[in-house]
Amino acid sequence: MIFSSCCAGCGAPGPTLCHPCRFALVARPDRPDDDGVLVAAPFTGRVRDVLLGFKYRNRRPVARHLAGLLVNRVARSGVTVDVVTWAPTSVARRRERGFDQAELVARHVARQLGVPCRRLLERASSAAPQTGLSRQLRLAAPAFRAHPRTPRGRVLVVDDVVTTGSTLRAAADALRIAGAAEVTCAAVAATPDRRQPEQRVA
Repeated sequence: MIFSSCCAGCGAPGPTLCHPCRFALVARPDRPDDDGVLVAAPFTGRVRDVLLGFKYRNRRPVARHLAGLLVNRVARSGVTVDVVTWAPTSVARRRERGFDQAELVARHVARQLGVPCRRLLERASSAAPQTGLSRQLRLAAPAFRAHPRTPRGRVLVVDDVVTTGSTLRAAADALRIAGAAEVTCAAVAATPDRRQPEQRVA
């Protein structure tokens, strides 16, 4: 049998996510919440492999599985959501990859939760990509503008990987300023030691 694709996690020929890798994802314990961010798993091991395959090797179908991890985490938290949005990547990153990884995950999250997904945020023109930046620069860098018609209800803002939490905090601040009643931040994974600069996760 000839396979035209391979697993995003281990590279084995076959489906985008093989059974062992899929099991490894769902078997991972929740990572403790930091800075008010709901996190489904640590950015280590097979989770890290799958996320890197998703982002840098164009394994877009993996977004559905990652969204499932996040939906389960949100459900366990008891958070109620009216609308889902995402922390958008930079224009340069979107152009380079051909897609926004956080948007893909957010749209699957919304579909699985049965709520709308809306583009409510855009990066300020001065906000640069954060890949490889130090913690200090990450904390200072991100800035967002929220849509003026941001819903007054409960918004879930999604990202794929959280390092310092600065991106999601900035996104949540912009949504609150625009009128969101409640904002919950959530990420598929968080780096193990958020005091250290993380390579290639922004």
